[in-house]
Amino acid sequence: MNRIKILFFATLRDRIGMKDLELELPVVATVADLKTLLVKTYPALSPVRSSMMAAVNYEYAADEEVIPAEAEVAFFPPVSGG
Repeated sequence: MNRIKILFFATLRDRIGMKDLELELPVVATVADLKTLLVKTYPALSPVRSSMMAAVNYEYAADEEVIPAEAEVAFFPPVSGG
């Protein structure tokens, strides 16, 4: 198993009521796998699942990226600006 730290920012933090947590994942889990697990555990994330952005160890990560051991994964809503 692979232990990771997860950080939540902005409205995602508000939806689940916490800023971070630690989880055990299978060794070959992807960002998409983690999103699926989070939505099952925290259904309030379901409406924003497709728009949640992820960073793994401080770098933006696509859904198909495998999460390395002891990674820090941050989730945040899409950023817009002018």
